[in-house]
Amino acid sequence: MDQKALRLLESRCIQEEPPACQCACPLHVDVRTFSRCMVQGLWEEAWKTLKKTMPFPGILGRICDAPCRDVCRRKEAGDAVEIGLLERACVHTPAPVQRMPVLPRKRQRVAAVGSALSSLTAAWDLARKGYNVTLLEPSDRMGVYLFEIPDEVLPRSVIETEMEALFVLGVETVCRFSLDWDALEEIRRRFDAVYLGLDGLTFWGECDTGEPWPDAALTRISGLEGFFTGGLALEGNSFSPVWRSAEGRWAATTIDRCLQGVSRTAGREKDRPYSSRLYTAMDDVSVLPAITPQDSVAGYTENEAVQEAGRCLQCECLECVKVCPYLKHFGGYPRKYAREIYNNDSIVMGSHKANRLINSCSLCGLCEVVCPENFAMQTLCLKARQDMVGKKRMPPSAHEFALMDMQFSNSDRFAMTRPDPETGIASHLFFPGCQLCASAPEQVRDVYAHLRRVLPLKSVGIMLGCCNAPAFWAGDDALFQKEFSALKEQWTALGCPQIIPACATCYQMFKCHLPEADVISLWQVLEGAGLPAGALPLKLSAPPAIHDPCTTRHEPEIHDSVRRLLNRLEQPFEELKGNRSHTACCGFGGLMQNANPELAGSVVRHLAHQHPADYVTYCAMCRDNLAASGKRALHLLDMIFPSPDEADPAGRRRPGWSQRRENRSWLKNILQQTLWKESPENMEPYENIALSVSPEVQQILENRRILISDIQRVIYHAEDSGQKLCHPDTGHFKAAFRLYNATFWVEYSISENGFTIHNAYSHRMEILRKGP
Repeated sequence: MDQKALRLLESRCIQEEPPACQCACPLHVDVRTFSRCMVQGLWEEAWKTLKKTMPFPGILGRICDAPCRDVCRRKEAGDAVEIGLLERACVHTPAPVQRMPVLPRKRQRVAAVGSALSSLTAAWDLARKGYNVTLLEPSDRMGVYLFEIPDEVLPRSVIETEMEALFVLGVETVCRFSLDWDALEEIRRRFDAVYLGLDGLTFWGECDTGEPWPDAALTRISGLEGFFTGGLALEGNSFSPVWRSAEGRWAATTIDRCLQGVSRTAGREKDRPYSSRLYTAMDDVSVLPAITPQDSVAGYTENEAVQEAGRCLQCECLECVKVCPYLKHFGGYPRKYAREIYNNDSIVMGSHKANRLINSCSLCGLCEVVCPENFAMQTLCLKARQDMVGKKRMPPSAHEFALMDMQFSNSDRFAMTRPDPETGIASHLFFPGCQLCASAPEQVRDVYAHLRRVLPLKSVGIMLGCCNAPAFWAGDDALFQKEFSALKEQWTALGCPQIIPACATCYQMFKCHLPEADVISLWQVLEGAGLPAGALPLKLSAPPAIHDPCTTRHEPEIHDSVRRLLNRLEQPFEELKGNRSHTACCGFGGLMQNANPELAGSVVRHLAHQHPADYVTYCAMCRDNLAASGKRALHLLDMIFPSPDEADPAGRRRPGWSQRRENRSWLKNILQQTLWKESPENMEPYENIALSVSPEVQQILENRRILISDIQRVIYHAEDSGQKLCHPDTGHFKAAFRLYNATFWVEYSISENGFTIHNAYSHRMEILRKGP
């Protein structure tokens, strides 16, 4: 990803976009920050927020007409925030003492004619930019219009204090300036630029053309080099103090650019009010009326101001962060993450700190669905993983366990492709997927038998194996293409039958990467072909809540089929708030469970807490992960093919990592023996080792992703080679053996029936042994 692509991607995330009120304000006051400071009672900070963009805040803060209220989102649920009254309350408190930054003095001189708000603002901004500024006022008093405002609204002392700031900036003032066309020509010769504040010149009567001011000025000086005008607020409210002040600011920017010899317009698209791209959800916002001040003349008390500021919604988007524990976990939002991922990829040496961020995404796509701009965090993370693998920067520990499990599923221990055992043909191909076989192998056997009964011509084949989603999720495109090509070859050898996946992830893999195949979900097949006679609703204390797997997010036909099946079973059910296209991930997808187990636990608990009822789902990993989190959960097959040995299927525990492999191997063996009359695979010598493992140690092994077969191999090597240590007090043995890319250590003792396991762990350190 280059800088251009990064900028484009960052622009898709609108969290950092200013809120509508700030965009609509001609001066672009940060109303959101200002309100936040007010509600916290941080009066000095609120003052400083005004000072950042508002000239003469002591004046404008008292007379602001708040055009921002027209676009305030709060008025969709009550009244718009009374920002004008809040500003007035703020500037009634003591102003903080701040150093006023001024650029180095320039040689050019600028005149500002008039001393109403636009001229004062132009003088303020130009003086701060380092120009030598002179204010020319026709009357005998600077700011004459301001003194016409009632003293209870704008005290004279405030006007004088704010005008003093101009003098501190070095602005010179001339009163009783006689202005006619000769005078205009004179000041143009004396100054490099002249600003005419038309909001302060409307009392001049008629000029020699017979036209009234300011029309005469606009007509006569239009197009004359060096003259600039403003102050009539022709785009907004002509009586708006904020608009008049802003026109002085815009003119000052134009003058500065002209004197600097640069473009007047480049990069100024947002100088004036504009529409905000920021999205703010209003669904759960309560209706609240504005706070009415007890004293309408004095305005808000401090307490009233705090209450009114509390009505500000603090507009922000964060729609994706609200629904995704992963995005929330890392403390940012997609725009920030895009930059971190870009920097992570650009680092040649040093720590790649965003690796965990990249590898923890479940790739479920919920962020893209809820984002008003369709920002796809999953696409960004998957591409980053692919780049890391391509550059050989992917830490092996991130996905190794999942990829090894995939390789087991594609090995002779589980993988098998067969046509129908009776006819030897396959017009349909049942693909149960590795995880359903690992979770409930008996149900897979029953489903296959049922499909062979109800589909025509007894031509249903079966393919056991993995769809290779782990390699795809890991970003290992070469491995994915290699393994998926093997599946495609086996499918082609069977005559390209219709594929019937039971797993939603498998469905997506075939649909996306084998587009020429006819792929139909098991649930759609069962809806059309019929259910077995034993399918019955379960006796639950309350209707279960249905959870849609995240890989069915964009598959409404599957959603509908599943619900129609439940209705056919006469099984009442509840809908989760996050369902169908807005369903949440269980923490397995994208290999989150491998890269960040703690976060995956938080993700599945977040899902489990959406509803108090038992859940029913149609994904084996969703069911098993929910069960592991303590949530009672059913698989849809528990209703369609109920097991007589399972009295409470919603309470069934999640099979452990080792049990999952044993279940796959059992399924293959039982199908081979019963349907194809084939002998099972021979066992490895180490598999004959009998182990005794307590529940506590078993949980340790699960958490550390250590398999029973790993333990057996370590002990087999230790007993065969004699390479083991013995603790003198406990008599326990400790042995190490390097498997895969890790060294496994096992603490064990010899028992009457085999070996008792006390502890086990692994690390990536290699033990080097010297010669004798």
